[in-house]
Amino acid sequence: MTTAVFDSAQTRDWTRRFAESVYATEAELTALDQQVGDGDFGTNLAAGVRAAGLRLDRTGDPAGSAETLGAVATAFLDEIGGTSGPLFGLLFQALSRAAADSGADSGAGLTTGALAEGTAEGLAAIRRVGDAAPGDKTLVDALAPAAAALRAAEGRPPAAALAAAADGAWQGVRDTARLTARRGRASYLGERVTGIPDPGAVGVALFFASAAATVRTLAPHLSTG
Repeated sequence: MTTAVFDSAQTRDWTRRFAESVYATEAELTALDQQVGDGDFGTNLAAGVRAAGLRLDRTGDPAGSAETLGAVATAFLDEIGGTSGPLFGLLFQALSRAAADSGADSGAGLTTGALAEGTAEGLAAIRRVGDAAPGDKTLVDALAPAAAALRAAEGRPPAAALAAAADGAWQGVRDTARLTARRGRASYLGERVTGIPDPGAVGVALFFASAAATVRTLAPHLSTG
């Protein structure tokens, strides 16, 4: 049965599946980042979801949607180094704020509108902090189409909207393979990173895809065939 809201249990299950997806694909994420970056993206993302899980365990059940997303945000912002931790933390922070504003923790549930608002705000914050734009071969190239898909899906159930966001994010990931990097370490490698998708963009797609199911391998999602 489809519902018009994502309740606190569904939100928490989403974050748990995201952690499972990161653990399952950590080696693939690391291999990608070794080609375009410092090689630590998979490790840092895994550290982030691990820290988030510990924080969520301390909150006990049930935790509201805003509280769940806020715990994930705090873990990434406060405990994870490198570039990726704070940027992902900003996305989770914006989603937490939107959940609270929508009344998700007072029984109303996390609506598609709140998901669209939070993702858009997270995208704006990441663009400000990272000084990145679509086409720069960064996580923005997956987050922007995910935000657009959520905005277009307002009025649809959250599960359907998140599926559309995941599809948009994965397409954005595949598109990064043909882009020339203009931000980060990859920007110094020039044509050598052509054909390689951006690891940060993959992380964003993993998050939205995990709303429905754990991602066990990246290969089917990265293929352009």
